[in-house]
Amino acid sequence: MQHVSDRLSYNPCAFKIPAGDIMPTLMQRGVVALLFGASTLSAQPAIAQTASLTGPVPVAEQPASSPPEYVRAGKLLDVRSGKLLDNQIIVIRGQRIDRVGPASEQPIPAGAKVVDLSQATVLPGLIDCHTHIMLADTDNSHYEEYLLKDSYQYRTILATLNVKRDLDAGFTAMRDVETEGAMYSDVDVRNAINQGLIPGPRLKVATRGISSTGGYELEGYAPQVKVPSGVQLVDGPYEARKAVREQFNYGADLIKMYGNDRYRFLPNGKILSVANFSFEEVQAIVDEARLKGLKVACHAYDGPGLHYCIDAGVASIEHGIQLDDEAIHKMVVKGTYLVPTLQVYCCALEKGDLIMSGGKTSRVAIHEASFKKALAAGVKIAFGTDAGSFPHGTQAIEFGWMTRYGMSPLDAIRAATINAADLLGWADDIGALEPGKYADLIAVDGNVLSDIKQLEHVKFVMKGGEVVRNDYVK
Repeated sequence: MQHVSDRLSYNPCAFKIPAGDIMPTLMQRGVVALLFGASTLSAQPAIAQTASLTGPVPVAEQPASSPPEYVRAGKLLDVRSGKLLDNQIIVIRGQRIDRVGPASEQPIPAGAKVVDLSQATVLPGLIDCHTHIMLADTDNSHYEEYLLKDSYQYRTILATLNVKRDLDAGFTAMRDVETEGAMYSDVDVRNAINQGLIPGPRLKVATRGISSTGGYELEGYAPQVKVPSGVQLVDGPYEARKAVREQFNYGADLIKMYGNDRYRFLPNGKILSVANFSFEEVQAIVDEARLKGLKVACHAYDGPGLHYCIDAGVASIEHGIQLDDEAIHKMVVKGTYLVPTLQVYCCALEKGDLIMSGGKTSRVAIHEASFKKALAAGVKIAFGTDAGSFPHGTQAIEFGWMTRYGMSPLDAIRAATINAADLLGWADDIGALEPGKYADLIAVDGNVLSDIKQLEHVKFVMKGGEVVRNDYVK
């Protein structure tokens, strides 16, 4: 049987509402949602899809003709070349980067607006591809409280605090991979951020997540006791397609599905996971999502549930704790991303695993070997943490685990910038400090290539040209 806290380690990605398309009724709905409980409205969403399928949402995009802003960077990390460049100037017009270059080639006019980071290291804003904004440092017992006792309104308020913590920690974009029973409340949080009503990262949201009967919490109740589920339960290709259509209609940017979830430890120290869907059902989910322009993230550990997702063409495997050689080969060939979420298994879930395995092993031990094999084989890796099963705003600790298990600091940073932006479908807009991209950037004191833990102590955050946090100003 699966521990409930493990339900908080999931996946996905893709879509947005352009600022120019937000109608007065949508703005009114956002205000009402914040004042009186966004999630009540979310359960019966009114906005559906006034949306474009490309690019992150700007908040009141400023005209490119507005006066430029200048950022002095003592050091700037070019994530593509891997070079740490000295004494750079970033020129920003509106919300986007106009140009980047040496200070000697970028004179700053008298009276111009300047952000002085000359004593800091500047790099692109970080991207977390696996979060749960509707959860906060949960455990087995509290997960049931979320579903049985906490209202959608309360959990939406909680989410507004979580996204602010994440943004302050340097995560300027995130992929939230389901609400864990809070229906479509993440759509309201995303929209409130996009409208400038609350601070938070650029979000792609998965809404409800999809699993099958018997494949998800809450578990262990008597048959006559009807309890809510943390996901949308479907059986058969018809229901699978319908669920994707519903979630798309109510604002999902991606689809999150559970290829498998329940597992047990075998005497040989391996895990055996139960597949939630037939291949036909997985195909139906992925195909319907493709028709809607959405990517699919698949929570999977091993076995048929894992292989069905890879074969059907999901965009990412979330966790992938026990990847076999064939799965790794297929992921390389297909370009399937791995979002490993290492820290959560080490620190939030290992105790329960040791109890289940009789002290013999844990999923983090299995995960370490699997991750190293995937890394060596060239599987594409995107940064994801499962924030929500541990405190939001602390997820940069994941970098330490990635480097401990063999990634270079540069590749770990690339996983959280250019790779993550590619997985989200936002590679043209975020992920690097380059002309034309949004001015999403962070700064730390030291050299991140020699001390990755610097990313746990972000001191400056800018999102879309707007300073969110600046600890360098006394």
